[in-house]
Amino acid sequence: MSNQPAPPNSRLLSFVFVFTVLAAMLPAAVSFAVNSQPVNLWVFVILGTLHIVLGVSGLDGLERKGKRNGIFLYAYFSLQAALILAMLVIARGYELTWLLIFPLTSQAVTSFSSRAGAILGALLLLAVLFSGGISQSLSDFVLPALGVSAGIFFVIAFTEFAERQSAARAEVERLNLELAQANQKLRQFAAQAQELAVANERNRLAREIHDSLGHYLTVINVQLEAAGQVFERDPLKAILTMRKAQSLAQEGLADIRRSVAALRASPVENRPLQEAVGALVEESHAAGIITNFVVTGMPRPLGPQAELTLYRAAQEGLTNVRKHARASRADVRLGYRQDGSVLFVIQDNGVGGSGLNNEIGGFGLLGVKERVQLLGGKVLIHSAKGDGFTLEVELPG
Repeated sequence: MSNQPAPPNSRLLSFVFVFTVLAAMLPAAVSFAVNSQPVNLWVFVILGTLHIVLGVSGLDGLERKGKRNGIFLYAYFSLQAALILAMLVIARGYELTWLLIFPLTSQAVTSFSSRAGAILGALLLLAVLFSGGISQSLSDFVLPALGVSAGIFFVIAFTEFAERQSAARAEVERLNLELAQANQKLRQFAAQAQELAVANERNRLAREIHDSLGHYLTVINVQLEAAGQVFERDPLKAILTMRKAQSLAQEGLADIRRSVAALRASPVENRPLQEAVGALVEESHAAGIITNFVVTGMPRPLGPQAELTLYRAAQEGLTNVRKHARASRADVRLGYRQDGSVLFVIQDNGVGGSGLNNEIGGFGLLGVKERVQLLGGKVLIHSAKGDGFTLEVELPG
């Protein structure tokens, strides 16, 4: 049994129900009135009125009360069938009474199934035929049966078609509603994705500016300080140091231009990672810090993002050594592991600090951590007062 809701065109269906029942009742009612049969007339009219009231409001009432299923639905059709049978008995011999079968058959199709409608129609058809008396001739019995059967089949087929059309419209409306809701969600997701992309790009540009421009400015500042300290006793060395600072300024300006033009300028695009890190180590040497660089394992090409991340980590680590560590020595190690992962370590012998273990201090280290996390790696920091500073970056294979 299908517990389907009442059809959407309830007013039209109610009108058809009332019109059909009245058309079926009219000949018998007129005959009762003309032939002075008031008892039959009143009983017939009362039964018909009750049948109409139940037919128009009964199923809708059950629907509103949430009882259009089970025993309540069976009780409705049993009562309606009993009313029709009583009217057929009273109006025996009036051929249009067979019209009473059609509205209830249609309701059975919508409330149960086509099979249930056919069974109910067949039972009511037998009641119509036998209400006229068994003594009828074969032709008087068979011809009405064929006509009413054709009408029942038409009602069942038309009702089933209407139900399917109604269900199809309801499904289309449901899909349209879901599509509209999905489109709304997609617009919201697109707006959120755009906001996230803007935020990520801002963070990336901030990291690029800090890592690139900050590095060059720090090294230039160190070179100029060194030139100022030796200018009086060794002018030639001071000039060479200043030329080095000028060269670094030109490199930094070119790096910034590449970043602005391509938004992805990478110092390791056209050279191996170990070579790019080696250039940073040489800059640290030139700044007066003894810096050792060791590569372990079998060097291999990494992804562009991985190489850029390790380069920025080396750049930030060595910049911090020069700016904050007050160190005389730094050790840099780039290890290619057999499992495919890469470990990069910078360790100095500077003053160190307290409260920095596994914590990110400045913006530069925060940028390194963000880059590493985007690649699924991790950053470890070890520092203690008077015991130097160690930065470890590990990227998965």
